[in-house]
Amino acid sequence: MITPKEFSAFAASRRSTRDFLPTPVDPALIDDILTDAMTAPSWSNLRSFMVGVATGERRDHISAEILRRWDVVARARSGGIRGILGLLIRPWAWPISDYNLVRPYPKELAPRGRKIGAELYQVLGVARDDLAGRDAQTASNYKFFGAPVEIFLFAHKGLGVYSVSDASLFAQNLMLSAHARGLGTCAQGSVALWSKAVKREFNLPRSYKLVYGIALGYPSDHPVNSYGAERLPLSDMIVDGV
Repeated sequence: MITPKEFSAFAASRRSTRDFLPTPVDPALIDDILTDAMTAPSWSNLRSFMVGVATGERRDHISAEILRRWDVVARARSGGIRGILGLLIRPWAWPISDYNLVRPYPKELAPRGRKIGAELYQVLGVARDDLAGRDAQTASNYKFFGAPVEIFLFAHKGLGVYSVSDASLFAQNLMLSAHARGLGTCAQGSVALWSKAVKREFNLPRSYKLVYGIALGYPSDHPVNSYGAERLPLSDMIVDGV
């Protein structure tokens, strides 16, 4: 058994990986990580989620399809009227997700998002006014940051938030298991913006909705992987009694 101190240090050492080596991940190792993930708690033990593992050609095809859609959206953002018209006549490129992802952050939470965004782009060397650089970095999300494996999580729509909770508990175990084996992960809500492009690649029941993806692979030595987002103090999260 590991000691509490060892676990605390291990949990704190996990960070999101945003640049991966192309080194393949052994399928048996992926199975071991998913098996560990299945030990997570679940609402009434329903396991109200499903998992899609994309490697090789499937991974590359999903990436290419999302990038194709992102290219249309990026041109609409920067191409004036012609760009907007290009998006309007290509409804297949519209970012339509199973959950509403295109929404502003709540006012009280927005500063946290702005802070990490500014810090990440500083590490990446992308200036605030560098629209082309920002678009290129956004595109790297849809290349899964170079990870050879992308794992997609789908939640049963019949249980609402409890299915998403099940999937997220599973995801946390998955990421810790990968970390214990020397692999990196990055949870990616961005890849759920075009859910149809993902779901068509899997034999998925219609009752399941795409929540997000998780990039999985071996971290590179890129400086972005040494970036550590500020961990908020516990006191910011504890609710006082009335």
